[in-house]
Parts: sequence; C-alpha cells; structure tokens
Amino acid sequence: MITPAYATTMAQYNKWMNESQYRICAELTDEERKGDRGASYRSIHGTLNHLLLGDRLWMGRLTGTPFAVSSLDAELYHDFEELRREREKTDQQIEEWMGSLTEEALSLPLRFTSLTFGREHVIATWVAVVHFFNHQTHHRGQLTTLLHQIGTDFGLVDLVWLPGIELKSL
Repeated sequence: MITPAYATTMAQYNKWMNESQYRICAELTDEERKGDRGASYRSIHGTLNHLLLGDRLWMGRLTGTPFAVSSLDAELYHDFEELRREREKTDQQIEEWMGSLTEEALSLPLRFTSLTFGREHVIATWVAVVHFFNHQTHHRGQLTTLLHQIGTDFGLVDLVWLPGIELKSL
C-alpha cells in the first residue's frame, strides 16, 4: 500500500508538470496545438483535454462527486486559455484532496462504474490513487512526444527534479 506522503508528493509533481506543459503549449499556435498528429487523442489539445477529463473523472470517483462525461475523448474546452484555467483549478483540488488522505482512507474500497467496460468495479482506494498518477504519466509521455515531433523541447520531466524534493545536507 502507498502512504499519504506518496499521494501528496505525486500531486505536487502533477501540478509542476502541468504548469510546465501549459507554459510550453501556450507558446504554440492554436493550429499547432489542435492539428491531428495521429495520437490516441489526436492532437496536443486533445491530449491536454483528455488529461483533464481523466483527472476529473477519477477525482469524482475518489471524492464521491461523480463527473459526468459521455466518452473518454470528449472535448471539455475548445479554448486553450479556458482549458488552462480549468487545469489550474483541478490541480488545486487534487493537491488539497491528496493532502487530506490518511492511511485508513487509502485502505478503503472504492466502487465505480467503468466507462470503458460499463460495469461496476471495486478496488482499494490506494490502487485508484496509483492509477490516477500513472494515467497522467502515460499521457504526459504522449504529449512530450507530440511536442518533440514539432521541434519543441518539453524540458525536465523526472520526479527527482521536482522543486523541493531534494533532501537538505545534514
């Protein structure tokens, strides 16, 4: 099982990565962001939308306030700046919720209905939290590839470079 510290650290990392990716994507034209590049969610913009959608879907399950969406490739926000603002709000909510977790809460069962399979599943909350962050990493990897393909360097992505993660010398 994971610890509350893991969830808090990953929420901080998630926010840092999202700030980085939106800062870089803001320098692109709308055409560059929305051009179909043959990715899972077609474009850079589509991938950013899916990342937000996935986070809201899982946070809804985790917090007991379901996020209604018809499909995993639904476009939440067509406008990049609106998408960016909503991403920032969601990252704040993620940080707050993950920061409130206890070991007991992580061990509780989580019931949800899968959009993919259309049936109910029951998993430990800690498994859902690990999946939540793993899902982000997977699609962020796709995003860095899409950016690389248009000649844009995403920069640092490793958790070990998260500001404040390094232990102070003793």
